[in-house]
Amino acid sequence: MAERKKISKKTLTKSFHHWYYGHLTCFSQEHMQTFGYLTSMLPIVEELYDNKEEQKEAMQTYTAFFNTEPQLGTIVVGVTAGLEEARANGDSVDDETINGMRAGLMGPIAGIGDSLIVGTLIPVLLGIALGLSNGGSPVGAIFYIIVWNLLAYFGMKFAYFKGYELGDKAVEFLVGPQGQAIRKAIGIVGGMVIGGVAATWVSVKTSFQMKNSAGEAFLVLQDQFDAVYPGLLTGIFIVFCWWLMAKKNISPIKVMLLLVVIAFVGVLVGFFNPGLSY
Repeated sequence: MAERKKISKKTLTKSFHHWYYGHLTCFSQEHMQTFGYLTSMLPIVEELYDNKEEQKEAMQTYTAFFNTEPQLGTIVVGVTAGLEEARANGDSVDDETINGMRAGLMGPIAGIGDSLIVGTLIPVLLGIALGLSNGGSPVGAIFYIIVWNLLAYFGMKFAYFKGYELGDKAVEFLVGPQGQAIRKAIGIVGGMVIGGVAATWVSVKTSFQMKNSAGEAFLVLQDQFDAVYPGLLTGIFIVFCWWLMAKKNISPIKVMLLLVVIAFVGVLVGFFNPGLSY
């Protein structure tokens, strides 16, 4: 009986590094992360197959469209490494099995990853970095660069090897009831984090006042807002930006430009005070 082929740890590490550094290689709207996926699978295929034609046929499997949240999506690359190993050993794994798994995991992984990484982890790190940057200190920027890269590297490496270890068992976990519960829980936590960061670091106030004939202010609009609903204008602007991006599909850059226009007009009409810190 022939000895089963086994991917070496060195090759698995090389494959992971290809994904870590190149998951957005030749990124385009047509292919997204496809070429990054190809580069990560190349060391795996080269070690498992000696025949060039077999290598070419195996690599053809990974030319299909692929796009997901890249950090947590590393687990998909690890899973397919395990499946490719099984296929090289003659197990009942074919192109359809591998691509079906990849297509089935893209959406769930993107949902979990966007909520966990983009919606929770990054805002928390940025919130800490902003606090460390008070007074123009560079410590905040240094903190974010170092901590984010360490967490991303070791977190992605753990996900890759865990995916390789779990194999097709990861599919059932990530797309089943447990995966749905995880996505819902992370989404709730992510929303709370975004709200907390926004309330801490975003401040929108009005300088609008109504004065009597003596020039004394008898109505300060911001004081009225604070008495009824502190942070009302901040909340309105945050929800407005979310609505533009989530519901109207307006890019963040265009939203920022719109906010600049609103601020400029607001200062001209006296609704905002350019001397206030927002």
